[in-house]
Amino acid sequence: MGLQACLLGLFALILSGKCSYSPEPDQRRTLPPGWVSLGRADPEEELSLTFALRQQNVERLSELVQAVSDPSSPQYGKYLTLENVADLVRPSPLTLHTVQKWLLAAGAQKCHSVITQDFLTCWLSIRQAELLLPGAEFHHYVGGPTETHVVRSPHPYQLPQALAPHVDFVGGLHRFPPTSSLRQHPEPQVTGTVGLHLGVTPSVIRKRYNLTSQDVGSGTSNNSQACAQFLEQYFHDSDLAQFMRLFGGNFAHQASVARVVGQQGRGRAGIEASLDVQYLMSAGANISTWVYSSPGRHEGQEPFLQWLMLLSNESALPHVHTVSYGDEEDSLSSAYIQRVNTELMKAAARGLTLLFASGDSGAGCWSVSGRHQFRPTFPASSPYVTTVGGTSFQEPFLITNEIVDYISGGGFSNVFPRPSYQEEAVTKFLSSSPHLPPSSYFNASGRAYPDVAALSDGYWVVSNRVPIPWVSGTSASTPVFGGILSLINEHRILSGRPPLGFLNPRLYQQHGAGLFDVTHGCHESCLDEEVEGQGFCSGPGWDPVTGWGTPNFPALLKTLLNP
Repeated sequence: MGLQACLLGLFALILSGKCSYSPEPDQRRTLPPGWVSLGRADPEEELSLTFALRQQNVERLSELVQAVSDPSSPQYGKYLTLENVADLVRPSPLTLHTVQKWLLAAGAQKCHSVITQDFLTCWLSIRQAELLLPGAEFHHYVGGPTETHVVRSPHPYQLPQALAPHVDFVGGLHRFPPTSSLRQHPEPQVTGTVGLHLGVTPSVIRKRYNLTSQDVGSGTSNNSQACAQFLEQYFHDSDLAQFMRLFGGNFAHQASVARVVGQQGRGRAGIEASLDVQYLMSAGANISTWVYSSPGRHEGQEPFLQWLMLLSNESALPHVHTVSYGDEEDSLSSAYIQRVNTELMKAAARGLTLLFASGDSGAGCWSVSGRHQFRPTFPASSPYVTTVGGTSFQEPFLITNEIVDYISGGGFSNVFPRPSYQEEAVTKFLSSSPHLPPSSYFNASGRAYPDVAALSDGYWVVSNRVPIPWVSGTSASTPVFGGILSLINEHRILSGRPPLGFLNPRLYQQHGAGLFDVTHGCHESCLDEEVEGQGFCSGPGWDPVTGWGTPNFPALLKTLLNP
């Protein structure tokens, strides 16, 4: 049956089912813990759906990322503009025409695209959406710590077969908003506090990573940094101002965010949102900071997808983005994971440094056909981001060497093969680690992560005007590492060089120069007789627990300043 035959007579097509296919048959649709259904959605209710249109020249994009990110390449630092990227990946005229015609026939209203034209977000009634996507059945759900409301389908959706070459997936049907994995420990009891610190603050970070009071932004460059938040929570400017009054007295800093992209709700501040902003702005001190905020989004939208679309719709963006978001690889459809990876590739081609938290479950664990395996997370496992693990102080109340924080996420992707830039480092680890788990637990040929690490244990945060101690997670280490890279970008920009861009090819070529190697400790994994809760262990050089290690600012600046 030809293209036009499949497109004509949409309703007959739906009823017969002969021309349909499932774009995401492998997407997990089980309800996450803590979520409940409130029943079917009203057929006349309006819904926002996002259509990911098939891109062109993805292989060429991958080649260009390698060329602009590899210091040995003549193209190093010659990043693409958003317009360059759009010219490369823009869907074909046939794809654009076919999808628009299909949506128009279904009664879709108010469709919005992005500059790259590879996403289309449209409003439909629930009735129209269920006719458009046979099999879908929209329900209201509520869940999460802030009682978030969403509309999702517990059943898989189908698309006309004629759209198979044109649509990667439809967003807003299955994936639920993420929840925070931050932990707060009870306050330890310590006697005699001379020379001790009682938790991680900006002064502890700056002392451990050798930042002086002069290591701040100049305020004269066009340098900027950003953090992205997908939880249903917000930061408060008043908390940031109080945090800087309490902890920012010995270095120049900015006490307010330069720009919020998205909507800042008026509810209580969230600890994770507060943490991201406060430590990005105290590590990357005195540098203009943006916050991408998802609260206020429509119930049908996926916050992470919305952020990716924002990146594809703005020409001038901050150079460094830190993101504390992740899902288990196995919970996401292949179509979704591959397409998101291409979106991360687009950012890398533009010279954006994307830092993702490695997660707070160590190696993770799940059961496959009755056997335990480690459980990698995404986007931490993407080969186009720099993934940040976590450490603790060897002596909890002294600024000492660091060891593994047992929650530090790390391991090997089951989706993405090992990229060439880390071939040497990972091969060396696998052949020399004395504590390697059995090979049945992980995919030794997969993309290995994290790439770097920073302190992730025992932070002070101000939230709702209250200083809160002992907050822990790689959501803390990620903005710290991001802020430090922003300081290095400051030096590069002021000396006429491009920003760092996608860091990994350079990081691995330089064998982690400028980082403190973390060589002690293991992270957690499956509680069974074979591995007894132990995942991978750190050692000399790169490892899948703390990557190459934690930042030593003067040495890292020297390593990354030229060319």
